[in-house]
Amino acid sequence: MGKRNLTLWIVAVVIVVAVIVGVIIARNGKNNSSDNTSNTTSSQATNNQPSNTDNASTPQAVATDKVSIENMAFTPAAIKVKVGTTVTWTNNDSIAHTVTADSGDGPNSGNLDPGKSYSFTYKTAGTFSYHCEIHPDMTGTVQVTQ
Repeated sequence: MGKRNLTLWIVAVVIVVAVIVGVIIARNGKNNSSDNTSNTTSSQATNNQPSNTDNASTPQAVATDKVSIENMAFTPAAIKVKVGTTVTWTNNDSIAHTVTADSGDGPNSGNLDPGKSYSFTYKTAGTFSYHCEIHPDMTGTVQVTQ
């Protein structure tokens, strides 16, 4: 009877460990896929040129020159403006964020404390990606047209 109980306990422990390992692997797989997406976006724009974003994965651009930073997101995440427009980001969140161009000459706010705003004027046409340096999953785009 003792060996049988020990065998059952060992089987139970192996099952529990297998379930825990499966959950960890599933979570890491989900994190890695989002990391790959942000790495791809970050590497798209180079040498002061606009990025070539995939319209299928980019949210519909909203015509506005104001972006709110709230709930760990840029809202709206995609905007559309004309060349020469000054875009203003306002941090309505309870923690600091940045507005940082993925590459090239773009916005670079440094730390933007709660309640503070930052503005940048877009002088050339294109689609420009940006992110928060502190929270890299926070991303946005500005589509600049003639």
